[in-house]
Amino acid sequence: MRRLILATLLCCLSLPSVAEPLKQLVSFAGVRNNQLVGYGLVVGLDGTGDQTTQTPFTVQSIRNMLTNLGVQIPLGGNIQLKNVATVMVTATLPPFARPGQPLDVVVSSIGNARSLRGGALLMAPLKGADGQIYAMAQGNLVVAGAGAAAAGTSVQVNQLATGLIPAGATVEKAVPTVLGSGEFVQLELLQTDFSTASRVVNAINSQVGAVASALDGRVIQVRAPQDPNQRVAFLARLETIDVTPAQMNPKVIINARTGSVVMNQAVTVQECSIAHGNLTVTIIADNQVVQPNALAAGQAKRVQNAEVGIETGKGPMVKVPKATSLSQVVRALNSVGATPQDLLAILQAMKAAGALNAVIEII
Repeated sequence: MRRLILATLLCCLSLPSVAEPLKQLVSFAGVRNNQLVGYGLVVGLDGTGDQTTQTPFTVQSIRNMLTNLGVQIPLGGNIQLKNVATVMVTATLPPFARPGQPLDVVVSSIGNARSLRGGALLMAPLKGADGQIYAMAQGNLVVAGAGAAAAGTSVQVNQLATGLIPAGATVEKAVPTVLGSGEFVQLELLQTDFSTASRVVNAINSQVGAVASALDGRVIQVRAPQDPNQRVAFLARLETIDVTPAQMNPKVIINARTGSVVMNQAVTVQECSIAHGNLTVTIIADNQVVQPNALAAGQAKRVQNAEVGIETGKGPMVKVPKATSLSQVVRALNSVGATPQDLLAILQAMKAAGALNAVIEII
């Protein structure tokens, strides 16, 4: 139990900052992915599709599709299908994508279909945030899950309501991607830091001349050649420049739902003393049935009895020495012998007492 903290205290060794290629620290303004989404129908299911009585939009979608194909359905007709499912189709349009380029798509059920295994997606347009169609998706689904049911017993492995269609969409419209405006290209740090921005500017100017300047703690403006071919070669050269990032701010991330604690290598602790006891509550139920006497006219009644006990564990005072490296911090916290859930309260108390040099963020 004393070593259980190491299972949830995810950390890395305390190493000094080392030089990294610039492409690992920044992204180029305008070079980004675009999310696409669409609505469609999956057909050919083996009786595992939507229950159309409970999903009226499935029936409406089938009517619209058949009408577009020239098939007229009587308005009073009751469509009861088990091999069709309504789905949402999502994909990511990468930068510089051109018409004809294939994309992987994810197909997810939005009705009450039990499984999409063995189904085929009918042609579905994929739209961007502006409402324009950028790709068309269609194809056979690959579902990683498996399931079976018989005599009221069922078993399932992984998720059956989501599938993948590799290269299932084709780009129909390109998104204009402009590498900078005019003679300048902007580099955006993945994490805002004024010290790192200054180091990036110094590294670029020392390698290719006085062409870079920092606009703020995140954006660096670089003068680049106007010719597209020369600009690409110039940016490729920038990506390989080594930059030593500034030391990160000390931070502790606490996931209150799972009890996980993550801290970076900049976290340090001051000398302090910690006493943390455990409180155990035990409830034992003893339910009985009381029978009336043989000649009495009463009825049997249930009587609920419960024994509640509270036990307070010993919480000895533990002295935590001053720790200046992450490995020392881990050893100091392990010496307390607390569980991962106890560690959440201890870290917050240490921060309030001024013994923890870090910003605590709860997610």
